[in-house]
Amino acid sequence: MIYPLLFAPLAVAGQGPAAPPSTESTLGRPSLFTAAWWNVENLFDTRDDPHTADDDFTPRGDYHWTRRKLTDKINGLYKTLLQMELPDVVGLAEVENAWVLKELCNATPLRQYGYRYVHYDSPDRRGIDVALLYRRDRFRVFFSKPIRVSDSTTGFYTRDILQVEGTTPEGDTVVLFLNHWPSKRGGEEADRHRLRIAQKLRSQMLRLHKRYPQAAVIAMGDMNSTADEPAIAHGMGFRGDTVSPDGIRNLDYRLPDDWGSHKFQGEWRYIDAVFFLSDDSWNVRKPKSAAPASGPSAPTRVPATKAASATTCPCCLKSPEIKTNHL
Repeated sequence: MIYPLLFAPLAVAGQGPAAPPSTESTLGRPSLFTAAWWNVENLFDTRDDPHTADDDFTPRGDYHWTRRKLTDKINGLYKTLLQMELPDVVGLAEVENAWVLKELCNATPLRQYGYRYVHYDSPDRRGIDVALLYRRDRFRVFFSKPIRVSDSTTGFYTRDILQVEGTTPEGDTVVLFLNHWPSKRGGEEADRHRLRIAQKLRSQMLRLHKRYPQAAVIAMGDMNSTADEPAIAHGMGFRGDTVSPDGIRNLDYRLPDDWGSHKFQGEWRYIDAVFFLSDDSWNVRKPKSAAPASGPSAPTRVPATKAASATTCPCCLKSPEIKTNHL
């Protein structure tokens, strides 16, 4: 599924209170920071990696994953990003490697918009990772690292959390944590690991908030957990509320029942989430209206003085049934 969000900074770090920002930037677009999250589902190249379980996504694999199918998928991704009005940053899940990101950024019309990526190989057994796409004219990356959350003592290997820090053209600091927590197929063991990973994410968000009090600290991802399950309710500290005692906000909690980020056995559920932490330097609120889960909704840009707006929609591009890298 896709989450586009709009964030409006109200003050520049180090300058104290400021008047509401202009609704127009020097680029002729609203003075807003646009972030999106998207599980792109099995963005594999066609080559067999002997170190991961990617055999199904090869020309001779179960899904007959050819260059033609990969090209069609990459073209679908860039077209959807165009429909999303080219977010400033896009968190991605289920990306195999830097090569497919380079194809997306350089071998499609996205190249004219200056998209770059941040990616690190993780120890996930399938070889899928999280990654960040960003527009270099809208977000300047000054630090990134993977946060290891696998448990080698029990042989449990999963995707890292990706931490990326950068600044907007206005000089505001944004810290991103991109997540893809273990799936529910692991049963109780996976439940315990999701809880542990949530606790680690929470501590990292609080640590960075202490370092950059006026920054926007944003955690996005496919958490494979709903708000009432232990990982989010207890690991993140929400305990049935929209705000944790630490001040972290769950931007998805208590959204309408006919919304969702994942459909399972005919029922829409929220297993993707966006958490936000900052002081009063950023204006963020939940959306006033909902887009039903049965149909996609394009993000709507609003003036910065009206705060941030968020919309959700089901992913409009599905997969067929079926190393540090910076650029």
